[in-house]
Amino acid sequence: MTADAFVKPVPLRLNGLVLEPLALTHEEGLREAAADGMLWQVRVTSVPEPDDTRAYIETALAMREAGNRLAFAVIEEATGTVLGCTSYHDIVPALKRAEIGWTWYRKSVQRTHVNTSCKLLMMGHAFDTLGCAVVGWRTDNFNFASQRAIERLGARKDGVIRHHAVRRDGTVRDTVMYSMMASEWPEAKAQLLYLLERYK
Repeated sequence: MTADAFVKPVPLRLNGLVLEPLALTHEEGLREAAADGMLWQVRVTSVPEPDDTRAYIETALAMREAGNRLAFAVIEEATGTVLGCTSYHDIVPALKRAEIGWTWYRKSVQRTHVNTSCKLLMMGHAFDTLGCAVVGWRTDNFNFASQRAIERLGARKDGVIRHHAVRRDGTVRDTVMYSMMASEWPEAKAQLLYLLERYK
């Protein structure tokens, strides 16, 4: 089975949000989302600089064509406002494995229901629709906010890959790896639904 057959580019909807497969039509909205908080200045994230937004999308589309990433624009359904971006990546159909990452949101919607809703959508789609056996995450060893957010999902820390990837400033990061097995999903889902109640 190919990655494209395993993870099809379909929109996902929940709590007033829609995850649309990323396209060039999202360029202006994505640029505005990154500008909210000047997120590209954070060295431990993958947020594009304004002038690099089109190239960022084109890279994501090339990775989709290669079968190893499916990126989504996160959109507020009522207004059409692009809130950020998230992806399935490192997709391995033979193992029924996918990772969730390349995730960022405009500063004004951080610490709201947006991330929890998106993770519930993506994890639910991965486990319940795609039949994934495992879902993974990875983050910079200095991105402590991301590590806390992943751990709140119920993911388990697998370990650290040392000297693993180049940051945007040219330094080399260690990568912290996490995963969740399908058997752990029901409890994690219940916790995510509980967390979402706090935003009502």
